[in-house]
Amino acid sequence: MSQGTKHQAFEALKIPSFPIFVATFVLTMMADNVEHVISYWVAFEKFKSPTLGGFAVISHWLPFLLFSVGVGALNDRFDSRRLIQIGGSLFALVSLGWGYFFITDTLTIPWAMTLLVLHGFAGVFWMTSSQVLLYDIVGVEKLASAVRLNATARYFGVLVGPGVGSLIMSTLGPNKGILLNAALYLPLLIWLIKAPQPHRGKRLEQSAARRVSGLSDIWQTILTVKKIPTLGVMILLSGAASFFVGNSYQAQMPGFATDLGNIEPGMAYSMLLAADAAGALFAGITLEAGFRFARVSPSASMGFALAWAVALGSFAIVHNYPLALLCLFAAGYCELSFSSMNQTIVQMKAPDAIRGKVLGLFGMSSAGLRLFSGIFVGLIGSKIGIHFSLFGAALVFIVAVMGLMFLNRARSEVVV
Repeated sequence: MSQGTKHQAFEALKIPSFPIFVATFVLTMMADNVEHVISYWVAFEKFKSPTLGGFAVISHWLPFLLFSVGVGALNDRFDSRRLIQIGGSLFALVSLGWGYFFITDTLTIPWAMTLLVLHGFAGVFWMTSSQVLLYDIVGVEKLASAVRLNATARYFGVLVGPGVGSLIMSTLGPNKGILLNAALYLPLLIWLIKAPQPHRGKRLEQSAARRVSGLSDIWQTILTVKKIPTLGVMILLSGAASFFVGNSYQAQMPGFATDLGNIEPGMAYSMLLAADAAGALFAGITLEAGFRFARVSPSASMGFALAWAVALGSFAIVHNYPLALLCLFAAGYCELSFSSMNQTIVQMKAPDAIRGKVLGLFGMSSAGLRLFSGIFVGLIGSKIGIHFSLFGAALVFIVAVMGLMFLNRARSEVVV
């Protein structure tokens, strides 16, 4: 999309199949977060283990680190819809697994770890392949709008997930609730059977002859990215955010909710998660409607990333519940802003011939490196406290962004 192209609000929704893509994405993300709300809470109540909370982050994101580029390469050769169905089926299987252990009261830490790892594998198949399918559905002209709407849909799922999860736990209980959650993946699986993908043919013409070649795919993709500086900066920024902070604080949210005091922990837990997601949802709607502080560019993305870190660092040290909600709302707004900018730039700069691999590398950086944030905030948090560990992680990320700003000072390219 050229710089001079006039932005039209919600223009990607005019593509017939895209609203269905977004709807199934929302439902799947909601189900994913309903599972987190129920499983994290039950596991926290049963084991009271910050270490398990840290492992939840590590096991969830390790498959992204190891297999994102490989799954991306598979998307360059095979039908993205079938790869997404693999992920959706694994999601449903994990929910059923939690249900079995809840009902039989046989959940142990090793089994909880196993289910968390399987959930991570489901995520890498679903998320990486969905980004490729998004391009195949909308093409390049409405790509920026589609990326913002998809990111907004993601956070809408995060927003309603805690509320739905809390409602399910209070009405059906965790046992029946987690089984009901497994059924929420069915619309995605069914729609994908014949979901249209009009732009897939052109992309595959350039990539069909390329083999999936394991570790060499990662190196070859890195070499390609090095030749496109803006692409490299965005991948590094996403990687730094994931490496130091990620979403590790969400796995520790039951602990933050308990520490705030004078509030029923279950309600505080749900409201804290919802505040973060509400900020992101507000950002997505206002940005797509045309109310924005800056055009999409590397400099603007890094500015929002800095603001995100400041908001999370502030949340880590406050002890006032309304102020904590405000900090998380600001963090959600800034995270949606910089992450959607990053993904838009990566999608628009990625060569079609290796689009799946580049998006896989981006997924490896933006999602896979989150396993290290589990170490910083979770495992270290079990030693020095989650408040200090989150504050320290945010502070280190601020230093990293300032370094990237220095390296990128000569590039202020406006993408859209």
